[in-house]
Amino acid sequence: MYLNIAQRLAVGLNTSPFTKSTAFLLGIRNIFCIFVKKKEVGIMTISEAQKAVDKWIQEIGKRYFSPLTNMALLTEETGELARVIARTYGDQVAKEGDLRHPQNSKEDIAEELADILWVVLCLANQTGIDLTSALEASLKKKYTRDRNRFNSSEL
Repeated sequence: MYLNIAQRLAVGLNTSPFTKSTAFLLGIRNIFCIFVKKKEVGIMTISEAQKAVDKWIQEIGKRYFSPLTNMALLTEETGELARVIARTYGDQVAKEGDLRHPQNSKEDIAEELADILWVVLCLANQTGIDLTSALEASLKKKYTRDRNRFNSSEL
């Protein structure tokens, strides 16, 4: 299934019943999974992930969507994650077909998180952001700013 979707996207034969953006993201996730599975070690650095996404865009996607479109896609993917979380841990009950893996919602959550990560990597690439450096700076900021923030007995 993974390769079939990826092959159809690669040759521009989007015959699936999904919207173009959903099919695009499904193909991206599947190709990303294939890339990760081929690695000797199952660990990918943030930098490697950025390079893998860029390689896919250059070879298969041909171009990045605009940052505004990617922001809309990020919002869409975040909503899909929220739906899965609400039906798994919240008060909402999943309807028939609501979850792709009803017996194992962790798979649905993992898929949605991967989709979000993909779009974040695209946004970082197209705006010239090194996410490794950005994350390191964010952690340093949080360690400095929040060092004593959560020591209160009120928590």
